[in-house]
Amino acid sequence: MDVKRGRMVFLGYGKYWRSDAILGLMPIEDDRGPGRRTNVFIEGRAEPLVASRTEQAILEDMGATDSGFQLQALREGASELLEALLRRALENEHHFDVEKWEHRLGGLLRPSEHPDPAQQNELFEGKDDA
Repeated sequence: MDVKRGRMVFLGYGKYWRSDAILGLMPIEDDRGPGRRTNVFIEGRAEPLVASRTEQAILEDMGATDSGFQLQALREGASELLEALLRRALENEHHFDVEKWEHRLGGLLRPSEHPDPAQQNELFEGKDDA
């Protein structure tokens, strides 16, 4: 297999590594499960990274041809096109304000910025025991 140099290979759960720095792949047999599929041995690291993808999927990305990357770009473009068409249909045909709902839902999904919660003892300071 010809490893394409300098390509970023997705290992799963936000982990990426350069294809030419990956030295070896070993399927995890004991305790294998979601998030634990393959040990990835990396140049300069004593311990392997644990990847959530199979060794075959990682190998395919390491040696992927330019046409494979073009196919992925085509899929992403088609997905963006479908999203744009859906947005247009919702706005024009159903008078649904997509931007307003994106903003509202974004606000609801954003983590709240609450001050540190008071310690339990602080809640009862200065209170009479009566």
